[in-house]
Amino acid sequence: MKIRLIAGLLALGLAAAGCGGAKVGEPSSSAAPQGQSSASGAGTVKIAINPWVGYEASANVVAYLLKNELKYQVELPEIKEQLAWEGFETGDVDVIIENWGHPDLVKKFIDEKKVAVSAGSTGNKGIIGWYVPKWMADKYPDITDYKNLNKYADLFKTSESGGKGQLLDGDPSYVTNDEALVKNLNLNFKVVTGGSEAALLKSATQAQDQQKALLFYFWTPHWIFDKVDLVRVNLPAYTEGCDADPKKVACDYAELDLDKIVSKKFADTGGKAYELVKNFKWTNEDQNAVANDMTNNGMTGEQAAKKWIDANQAKWQAWIPK
Repeated sequence: MKIRLIAGLLALGLAAAGCGGAKVGEPSSSAAPQGQSSASGAGTVKIAINPWVGYEASANVVAYLLKNELKYQVELPEIKEQLAWEGFETGDVDVIIENWGHPDLVKKFIDEKKVAVSAGSTGNKGIIGWYVPKWMADKYPDITDYKNLNKYADLFKTSESGGKGQLLDGDPSYVTNDEALVKNLNLNFKVVTGGSEAALLKSATQAQDQQKALLFYFWTPHWIFDKVDLVRVNLPAYTEGCDADPKKVACDYAELDLDKIVSKKFADTGGKAYELVKNFKWTNEDQNAVANDMTNNGMTGEQAAKKWIDANQAKWQAWIPK
């Protein structure tokens, strides 16, 4: 996720990135031609917006193509992960464009209720981990081994961490094993919820600019790694099934092949809209480019999507149904 222009622009960008921001819903509807139809009715596709800018980048590119190439109307309701899955059953959501695992929700809504299906990989590899700013790793080389974190716990104390070191998390809706990890690895740390992606980005930037100690939860793909030097902390290696019991997790996060989840109704009746969603597949670099424009370059989601689409015609044309 090397500081350059971020300091001055971050205030603007963070407002866009936080809690489902980036104003992605504002210019997102266009009238559908008579006779167009989709799972949601008269030419409308409902893509849930989960609260991180990489997700919004993917959603806006797909939405732009649905509107401008296939002439659908698109709605982008801001809904957090758990509630978005529930939307498959109520009809409020057709598409979750970036799913970070959620085996419990897969079991409930795909395997048992059969109201949702996977629409294949996004092409993005998702990795969650713990990070410190590079200056800390340079000054304390062994700090990147979790076994040494207790030795440095005092560095991470804050007014919110109750005398322990602070581990900063993001939005409460994010996938996290951090409470269990702190407990099961016997770490003298307290998980403190920052509340949003924006809070994490601000903390990471200040940690580098002001030489502040910070241990925090974050993920790739994300543009922040092109602007702030961060180093990942090594937790016990992930092995298959080591995270099966949420209360007993004592291993690192798995690398995920992020996928798209759609309602069963949309898969069955969504026509070309469903085909486009199913065909959508790009790289971490593609997503980061759009997300960076949304956060740091003052663009709306639609503007950033158009910029990427104008520059990558060969890629997206392969997604358009014949």
